[in-house]
Amino acid sequence: QVQLVESGGGLVPPGGSLRLSCTASGIIRSIGDMDWYRQAPGKERELVAGITDVGITNYADSVKGRFTIARDNAKNTMYLQMNSLKPEDTGVYYCNAHITVTFSFRKWYWGQGTQVTVSS
Repeated sequence: QVQLVESGGGLVPPGGSLRLSCTASGIIRSIGDMDWYRQAPGKERELVAGITDVGITNYADSVKGRFTIARDNAKNTMYLQMNSLKPEDTGVYYCNAHITVTFSFRKWYWGQGTQVTVSS
């Protein structure tokens, strides 16, 4: 059984910073692309940032220059450093990863989400 567990969310004032982590555990042969999504109340889930297994990154325009995605393949962990946070960054942040369990079985897995609230 593969699990993705996020951590690092919380309440922070505008202009503050948070660092999210997502760790994969279980029977894992390899991890491909990994992404962070977020969902604000009443809105659809949206892609925030993504990183390939070789470290190529992409970001939503709304977070470019403020957020940095990274991963540590040895630890099966992905990070999201969020700086200059704005109230509109508020939402539940989800980890998403393409994981190969066996040579013939791979799928996208989701974490349970971690709440980020930006408010004074």
